[in-house]
Amino acid sequence: AFVFASVLAVIPLVIAAVSILATFLILLGLSYVTQVSFVVEFLVSLIGLGIAIDYSLLIVTRWREERGNGLANRDAILMSMATAGRSVALSGVTVGVGLLALIVLPVPLLRSTGIGGVLIPVISITVVLTLLPVLLSLIGERLDWPHRRIARSGSPSWHRIGEIITGHAWPSLIIAGGLVIVFALPVLGIRLGQDQATSQSSSTPASVAYHSLLGTGYTAGILTPIEVISSPAKAAHIDTILHTVPGIVASALPAGRSGTRTGLADTIAIPNVETVNSATFAPVNAVTSLAKHDPSIIGVSGLGANDLDSAHAIYGQTPLMLAVIAILTFILLSTALKSIVLAIKAVVVNLFSLAATFGILTWFWQSGHLSRLVFGIPATGAITFWIPISIFAFLFGLSMDYEVFILTRIREEYDTFGSTRTAIVNGLSRTGKLVTSAAIILFLAFASLASAPLTDIRVLATGLGIGILVDATIIRGIAVPALIQLFGRTNWWMPTWWSEFGNKQTTT
Repeated sequence: AFVFASVLAVIPLVIAAVSILATFLILLGLSYVTQVSFVVEFLVSLIGLGIAIDYSLLIVTRWREERGNGLANRDAILMSMATAGRSVALSGVTVGVGLLALIVLPVPLLRSTGIGGVLIPVISITVVLTLLPVLLSLIGERLDWPHRRIARSGSPSWHRIGEIITGHAWPSLIIAGGLVIVFALPVLGIRLGQDQATSQSSSTPASVAYHSLLGTGYTAGILTPIEVISSPAKAAHIDTILHTVPGIVASALPAGRSGTRTGLADTIAIPNVETVNSATFAPVNAVTSLAKHDPSIIGVSGLGANDLDSAHAIYGQTPLMLAVIAILTFILLSTALKSIVLAIKAVVVNLFSLAATFGILTWFWQSGHLSRLVFGIPATGAITFWIPISIFAFLFGLSMDYEVFILTRIREEYDTFGSTRTAIVNGLSRTGKLVTSAAIILFLAFASLASAPLTDIRVLATGLGIGILVDATIIRGIAVPALIQLFGRTNWWMPTWWSEFGNKQTTT
């Protein structure tokens, strides 16, 4: 209602409802052939709501603009689909590319999250590009009431912001860059793992029992025992060696079937710390190293060992995965924007945006500076393994949405006027309010997701919400236009052969 000041506000909600229900229907079918994580239900409902509304806003806003320029309704719809519709398609594909990071991982939870996540933009762009033009054709003009705001020109406030940024490009870039660096610094101390026991509410029965144990002299490592599997004949030997391993304070072979069965012995080692994150895995690494050099040890298990395996499975191929996603995104953007420089800038700036997001997330949750104040939860001491890669997969594409919205319009204005500064100012005036509104809507969706009772879901939602706000304001609102102004005509360079290829693809 704020964006349109008319009954048109209903249309994006209708599109979102159809998109979400269609996505759930497909997930229902998938659930008969594969496991679907419960996390996907939250994501489809709330991210699906935000994306469908964002895409609808872009097209409906452009339709109103073309109607304000005097085009007939059908012609305005065709023009909107040829411009804003193309941006929506590109944005949806970009979001899907980012989620490849989850689909290719050998972790069922993340793979199902990735598959469900990919469905969100795919179904959203399908509904937006098919149902939305029909609605605008049939009832769009009647719903555009009370006609108090006709979009013939851009936002005056964003026009002024564009003039300030382009007139003071270096100061704007330094301010934005300084903020990003400050926000990103805490990420240098990020720890990956499980929440510490101390991060739980002190009034719960489990927490009371835990502190009672510590009060009698037990170490926190009693919560994360390390299990060393061997033959029964070697169990005494293993027990003796474990007492000499750094970080192990006690070990024993439980009597009876608790320690020995089916030809295997399970010797229990107690570490001196709770082995739940990358800063406390030293005892696990020491025992694992011992197992590699002692053939009598069949295997090592326990919470810490499982967490280490999870970390290797999730992040072992991360550099290669990030490189593939960056290259695919670069190819998509350079072809759509007809610019090598703008595509490279978009990918690089996105990585800085992610660094700032992870820094704030570390400061917020791991260090606990805001987690207790906002949610009443003490410092977690670490960020759960699957959360950073999930935030990257979703945020990389979602934040690129706003890059596409802004850059495609700037490119269009440059093709019309031939001036970089004019293109930036006009592009911001046309898209600044739209991007800000879209970001607020998506942030509210994540804020709703943060009300879930699970701490991990709250951490995920916080990271996504913070990332969207940082990206839409500091990155896309200040840094991107400042960089484009500084690059000048270099922005629009592209090899002739690539440009011809892109034109053929666009025509197709």
